[in-house]
Amino acid sequence: MAQTPRKEKAAPRKGSSRGRMPSGKPNPIDVHVGTRVRLRRTLLGMSQEKLGEALGLTFQQVQKYERGANRVGASRLYDLSRVLDVPVSFFFDDMNDELKTQSPAQIIGLTELQEAPAHFEHDPMAKRETLELVRAYYRISDPQVRKRVYELAKALADMAE
Repeated sequence: MAQTPRKEKAAPRKGSSRGRMPSGKPNPIDVHVGTRVRLRRTLLGMSQEKLGEALGLTFQQVQKYERGANRVGASRLYDLSRVLDVPVSFFFDDMNDELKTQSPAQIIGLTELQEAPAHFEHDPMAKRETLELVRAYYRISDPQVRKRVYELAKALADMAE
């Protein structure tokens, strides 16, 4: 009786490493983007379920995006920016210099990536501090008090100039 030849065992397949760190952990930039998604979602008082519904996703998929376990593609990032009412750049705001060096291109040694010109300033409307301030401002229920807070802020800004 002839035996069929045994197939040699193939090396265990690794999952796609695109964008992951050599250790297999999510890329820190993906984690940062997910953190910004969670920040904006919570500032709006929106649950993961509601965000998922608006995007046609399950809340588990939203969780994975927020942890950085799943990468957010360009079209999904666009959808997130529309649902969360922020510019796409919001998801990359507040990245420190060390984190910026963790892009896949820079990890493999491509140094030709250009930084934005030094005179470029981020939109202050996309910053967390601004969002928190606006949210707190609109929680003031008395219109007269809200108007006084607004006038105080304007007066302080005028004094700084």
